[in-house]
Amino acid sequence: MLTRRTLLAAAGASVALGGTALGLPQLFEAEAEGVALSPGLPAGLNISAAMETLPGKKPLIKLSYRPPNYEAPLDYFRTPITPNDQFFVRYHLSDIPDVDAATYKIEVGGDGANGQTVLTLDDLKKMPAVELVAVNQCSGNRRGLSNPHVAGVEWGYGAMGCARWKGVRLKDILNIVGLKPEAIEIAFNGADGPAYDKTPDFIKSLPAWRAMDESTLVAYEMNGEPLPHFNGFPARLIVPGWTGTYWMKHLISITALTKPLGGFWMNPAYRIPLGAFPMAARFTSQETATNTPITEMVVNSLITSHTDGAKVKAGKVSVSGLAWDGGYGITAVDVSTDGGKTWSAATLGEDLGRYAFRPWSFALNAKRGKNSLMATAINKIGQTQTASLIFNPAGYHNNVMQNVTLNAS
Repeated sequence: MLTRRTLLAAAGASVALGGTALGLPQLFEAEAEGVALSPGLPAGLNISAAMETLPGKKPLIKLSYRPPNYEAPLDYFRTPITPNDQFFVRYHLSDIPDVDAATYKIEVGGDGANGQTVLTLDDLKKMPAVELVAVNQCSGNRRGLSNPHVAGVEWGYGAMGCARWKGVRLKDILNIVGLKPEAIEIAFNGADGPAYDKTPDFIKSLPAWRAMDESTLVAYEMNGEPLPHFNGFPARLIVPGWTGTYWMKHLISITALTKPLGGFWMNPAYRIPLGAFPMAARFTSQETATNTPITEMVVNSLITSHTDGAKVKAGKVSVSGLAWDGGYGITAVDVSTDGGKTWSAATLGEDLGRYAFRPWSFALNAKRGKNSLMATAINKIGQTQTASLIFNPAGYHNNVMQNVTLNAS
């Protein structure tokens, strides 16, 4: 049911998102009380969250208008590839222009490069194309499940998605201008910007070795179609295995640096306590004595076939979900029905690549009453999920084993 409060909020969102350029979100009858929020999120989200659609999207869970931050409901993760219209939306800044593909360009250069150039979208499409499947996950996915709660967008389980990305290797672009031996980082800027002069522009960098990795792309297609507007049209950075903070949308500049990039979005933002998490990929030029930039995703899994408290029939129940990590590859998913005392192997589904969601399924013999389920994923280097939260002030890397109760009758 629509209310004056919802309509006023939506009208404000139209202005925040650029007026008529991006359109007024279509509103649905279900307000916050009709939103299937992840268990454990702050109580205040019951007032502010709502199911809404942005142009080109199916209904997503709105967590903020300005900037637009919308997560995918749990039932959008029933398949290993997330359709474009079901993919989550994440922005740091609220000035999001409609970029004209005909005049779009990327400036490439910097003091760490031997030269400079400008590339159009047509230029990118004339270069050797590469396709890969990779998970794009916000660094703060599941932040809202932190206990105690921490500041930031209170994401549940849905600030992620997995797509087939097509584009150009970043190394092929950098080889056009050539990197100097002293180049240590590659910086990126997008067309989106701050609404106020005092807000720092969202600029990020990668270590040069990661920028030159074969898997790092500048993509212009997503699941066989041009990138959706809210997912970075016309071209965006793809950094498989690393969290979404590096996946710059609406890419307009690539700059080779001989000194570490400064600025708010590199430090203090997106930092984790040094040594708190198992990380094989290090961003050493940005490390301090106490903290380090967040880099690769931790191993994780999600039960997607059933929500917590779902009703099922006693007997055989097929439970399924997804598992992923920072690119080492998922080797197993185990399921426990007794609170973690014993574990049984789930069946792994199709392997779409080491950076992709790996589907899994488990045959549960549901007994009448409550049936508790826990799942944990293991990757090729032996990393697994944690039973308790590794707390950090920004709410990053939450890979606590999910616990779902099914009520059988």
